[in-house]
Amino acid sequence: MTSKDEKICTSCGRVMTMRKKWSRNWDEVRYCSDACRRRRVNEIDLRLEQTILQLLDARASTATICPSEAARAIDPANFDALMEPARRAARRLVAQNRVVITQGGRVVDPSTARGPIRIRLV
Repeated sequence: MTSKDEKICTSCGRVMTMRKKWSRNWDEVRYCSDACRRRRVNEIDLRLEQTILQLLDARASTATICPSEAARAIDPANFDALMEPARRAARRLVAQNRVVITQGGRVVDPSTARGPIRIRLV
């Protein structure tokens, strides 16, 4: 999926392209930004990934879910704070080739998708 000059950020799941400043230690680069390095992947992120997969497993193989469904399942009272973490979890699952992200019924690149998305099993 990615070339030798591309990697997937461990935290947000976006594609990173090698930069000049990373050329000496490209093999060690894991995060696309300082924000992702600080955020890392925590317990909530892992719970969101599991919840996304559980919600999809409980539905038809062609069914989709919104990231908000996973966020609401984790914390119904404060789900809006989990929306971006849920999108990051979905991107990480795309990198693992477990789900795809769609918009308007078409599979889209999760690194460039803007606006409402849906998640579907591969």
